Amino acid sequence: MEGSDVELDFQRSVQAVLRELNTPAPAPQSNRGMWRWSLHKKVERNPGRSSVLVRILLRELEKAESEDVQRVIIPLLLTLMYVLTKATGITEELYHRAYAFCTRLLTLPAPYSTVALDCAIRLKTEAAVPGTLYQRTVIAEQNLMSELYPYQERVFLFVDPELVSPSVCSALLLEIEAAQEQQTPEACMRHVVSHALQAALGDACHTGALNRKLQASSRRVLEYYFHAVVAAMEQVASEDNPSRLGHLERLEEIYCSLLGPTATRRLCVGDLLQDRLASIPLPSPLITFHLWTDQEQLWKELVLFLRPHSQLRLSADLEALDLQGFRPDWDLARVSTDSGIERDLPLGSDELPEPSSSETERAALQRKGGIKKRVWPPDFSMPGSWDGPPGLHRRTGRPSGDGELLPGVSRVHTARVLVLGDDRMLGRLAQAYYRLRKREAKKFCLTPRLSLQLYYIPVLAPQDPEVPGKPELGELASFLGRADPWYESTVNTLYPAILKLAEMPPCFDTSRTVDPFILDVITYYVRMGTQPIYFQLYKVKIFTNLSHDPTEDIFLTELKVKIQDSKSPKEGSSPRRKGTAEGTGAELSVCYQKALLSHRPREVTVSLRATGLVLKAIPTGDTEGFYHCTSPNAASAPDCTCLRVSVTEVVKSSNLAGRSFTTVANTFRTSSIQVQSQDQRLLTLWLDKDSRRTFRDVVRFEASPCPEPCSRAQKSKMSGLNSHRQEAEKNMAKLSPLLMPINTFSGIIQ
Repeated sequence: MEGSDVELDFQRSVQAVLRELNTPAPAPQSNRGMWRWSLHKKVERNPGRSSVLVRILLRELEKAESEDVQRVIIPLLLTLMYVLTKATGITEELYHRAYAFCTRLLTLPAPYSTVALDCAIRLKTEAAVPGTLYQRTVIAEQNLMSELYPYQERVFLFVDPELVSPSVCSALLLEIEAAQEQQTPEACMRHVVSHALQAALGDACHTGALNRKLQASSRRVLEYYFHAVVAAMEQVASEDNPSRLGHLERLEEIYCSLLGPTATRRLCVGDLLQDRLASIPLPSPLITFHLWTDQEQLWKELVLFLRPHSQLRLSADLEALDLQGFRPDWDLARVSTDSGIERDLPLGSDELPEPSSSETERAALQRKGGIKKRVWPPDFSMPGSWDGPPGLHRRTGRPSGDGELLPGVSRVHTARVLVLGDDRMLGRLAQAYYRLRKREAKKFCLTPRLSLQLYYIPVLAPQDPEVPGKPELGELASFLGRADPWYESTVNTLYPAILKLAEMPPCFDTSRTVDPFILDVITYYVRMGTQPIYFQLYKVKIFTNLSHDPTEDIFLTELKVKIQDSKSPKEGSSPRRKGTAEGTGAELSVCYQKALLSHRPREVTVSLRATGLVLKAIPTGDTEGFYHCTSPNAASAPDCTCLRVSVTEVVKSSNLAGRSFTTVANTFRTSSIQVQSQDQRLLTLWLDKDSRRTFRDVVRFEASPCPEPCSRAQKSKMSGLNSHRQEAEKNMAKLSPLLMPINTFSGIIQ
């Protein structure tokens, strides 16, 4: 194919991607999302054409900038970065042109400036040291050991077998195993060495001879050259002003040492043809498939990721998870059990009482060692989320959330938790996330070492095409699609392909080469989806008996309330109240805090007869609530902690025919709500649309934003700083809300 034909073919593919992005389909179709995948496959099969696609993408980006079409900027920019990560032979002019474009985007509001800053930092490193992004991606995702780049990542794919059919689970597992069977550590090291030398030397690299030499090398020789290439590239990349010439000289020495006399021999026609057709794949990340059957399964898998089975014994008291590597001179605090009277206090640590001193008579009054507590640095506070500070992710091309939260403890592990399912599966994820945060509040173990990234791919039941509207169990997926158009085009259109794959007969022949579409989309999502959208978790207190302690649970999307037909057993022995309304429903006392833009507290108490309530936590409009979920710091906005309550109220009316009852739907917005049955009618609660999370015989419940869990020491410290109880309770109420991040490509597009 001639150069003009190649450029025209790429131009048509890019325009098709943009048309698909700007023209949302009324219902998900199995062919949507294929244009982006086919575009990357064309470059993967013909890597020499990468420069052509890069020029076209830059041209479209500059056109969108001049015409102020911001909707397509982030999709085009992420597509460009994905091509540059795999490509070799990109000129410095194209790198500088892409870098200059990203710097111009820094004047735009978030998320454009956030994504542009991330891309600009990585482009600067890649332009100085070509191949750095590819090398770091493979090392981290394949867990290849390197002292100069110790980062490790893993994708945990969780599927609930009770919500996703066995055929879907089997199809996904077979596709993952078929793609990863040939991704051995030796093959990945060969890819890293070959890609680094080809990116640095360009046409001077004899790719065919290099691949044959690497294929014939032993594991020991391969590891030697792998570490030599990584050391050469990381040392140059870590410099303040990296020199591309110095980088080239180091890799030329490695190249000549590897090939020997054949490095400079004249190539024959066969070698030239093989060099031109050579392609270095970017291996898919290490993905582990899990059926979610245990409430503590997520925590256990994260622990085993940090420490292999040979180094860890899970214990109920969490002692096996105590952090190692802390400085031995860190102070230890002791919980005092004395009276606090001065005479009860011991002498200084360096003062010992004389044998004849009267202090020996008071030895029994001296404090003994209490419970040892870790004392954190005075300026340290536990982060509100596991993904590090909001804003910039993957600094200098490293995995997101890198850096140190505590002195001497580096976050070199990144766990990318990907869940497949509907809103019910997200409800389980919210429960697991809350338990993780609660464990960390009691014993700060995983957070300093682990960056936790959450991803979501909706897998819904097939919908009748004649029934309009969005699926009932895909409420959060619809919100993410409205917030991020690239998520809608890439991820929300994936589940028809998953269902189609499940219907196909399984193929157990892993020897033939396949193009796994679903796995490629998952890989693209977990690599490029670095911008989180934060969702408020809500805590509900459920009373089945007002004299007993309530049961507590968490919900993310919805709390549904229905009136039970049966009444409380006490009603048979209690007289009916005079004036009690007849008809369906129950008399409810509703007390709620009205959500106001002025942030002023306004409590409303009403009594009404209703047949049910629905508490929605996810915005339903096209732009409703979009501005408040972009970062953890946005929790102060009233809509971020806002529940939309829909009440089906029973209204009594009298006319000549007699008394009649009609139902009216009323809606209001609140930050917290308390509901209690007044006529001994019992309630039934469903959390997150999950029938397994049903609570019956409820007389009262309270729903409010779930605060970030804190330890007993933190609670006692907050209460101890206040002399009055009301001030202490006020401070406890000001705890930061618990927000769960779900990664998308751009966050929320305004």
